[in-house]
Amino acid sequence: MLRITQSERRGTDSIVVLEGKLLEPWVDEVGRLFMASHAQSLPRIDLSALTFIDAAGAELLQQLLRRGVQVESCSPYVAEMLHWDRKQTC
Repeated sequence: MLRITQSERRGTDSIVVLEGKLLEPWVDEVGRLFMASHAQSLPRIDLSALTFIDAAGAELLQQLLRRGVQVESCSPYVAEMLHWDRKQTC
């Protein structure tokens, strides 16, 4: 199960919080939240409550980073799965 919460922070900035498991059935839904945004107004993403990601979820997160989405925070699990340096990325 994946819980997606989108909220406004710091005025016009928004953040998308993903909780649970990011699996292929939910990749398109998460992707739509970011594809409609322009580069200047991309929401930030909080991955600190993700407990699992599959290959499709990992690819989506990599695409979002390449597109310029900023990671608010992430769990050590997510950082390890994506081979991220948490100090630089999260």
